[in-house]
Amino acid sequence: MLQFHIQPDSEIPASKQLFEQIQFAIVSGQYPPGHRLPSTRQLATISGLHRNTISKVYRQLEESGLVESLAGSGIYVKAHGYETGERLESSLVDQYSQAKKLVKNSLDELLALGCNLSQARNLFIDEINWRLRCSARVLLTVPTRDTDAGELMLKELEKSIAIPVQLVPLEELARVLEQKNCGTVVTSRYFIREVLEVVDTNNVRVVPIDIYDYAKELNIIKNLPEKVCLGIVSLSAGTLGVVETILHSLRGNDLLIMTAQVSDNYKLNALVRTAHTIISDRVSYPQVKLAVERARNDLIRKPQIICSENYISIKSLEHLQRELDLSADLDED
Repeated sequence: MLQFHIQPDSEIPASKQLFEQIQFAIVSGQYPPGHRLPSTRQLATISGLHRNTISKVYRQLEESGLVESLAGSGIYVKAHGYETGERLESSLVDQYSQAKKLVKNSLDELLALGCNLSQARNLFIDEINWRLRCSARVLLTVPTRDTDAGELMLKELEKSIAIPVQLVPLEELARVLEQKNCGTVVTSRYFIREVLEVVDTNNVRVVPIDIYDYAKELNIIKNLPEKVCLGIVSLSAGTLGVVETILHSLRGNDLLIMTAQVSDNYKLNALVRTAHTIISDRVSYPQVKLAVERARNDLIRKPQIICSENYISIKSLEHLQRELDLSADLDED
């Protein structure tokens, strides 16, 4: 679990440091849907920040659509769409047992509301048929400002699911959906509020996906010697911006942080000549290796290159696969 670190003398406002860290904890699944965030008093003790600052951060998180405030209870990570029951045990026996219990409880609730068994059956069938129609068309959407993050997600989704995925800029999503009013829209939890403002969820299913938690990489960064240069290379400019803030909060001025989009040859070449350690996304990794080899004669020591194997969390990929496998399962029966 992410430990919050605040650099009080930083040029980056403490509220932004905290916001980015909590947001990352949510979108990487470390704080799953339904998770209760620490109270402002608890977080003030943990972070050393004033409770008013923490309240401001929580309001920003609520405005972003990531959390919701329940009166008299606290602040909770918001669940979107079809996340109920998504975190079942990995064991098939436990999975079936929990799924059966979930169906039974849902049926009991429908009967308690006054539905008869025939009506309840029709409700389940209608919902399954709707999801089947949605599964036939999968749209991945991100705002135009971070199309590169969409490209990262698209490459991983195409390798993980057998259904074609279309990358659509969020600004064009409404127009695309008008052509066919059902489908599944997939997006990073970073962008969920903006997507829900565009999508009519009565006709379109929205599935937010979590990003990888980078626990391995963060542990490496924590143990780097002071004053060395850490290079971060990614396809996504948005990812680099978030990473810079989080790493600054984690290590302050202990490390020199250099970032480069893989498409920026000038910055990339400068980075490989300076960095002690380089962390790269999988898409950028071959280009980083090539840049290091080209600069080999100018290097006193070659930097250690670490490839982050995933951008999307494995659990999210598995959950999406289960959602979209539904049609194949029924076709076999």
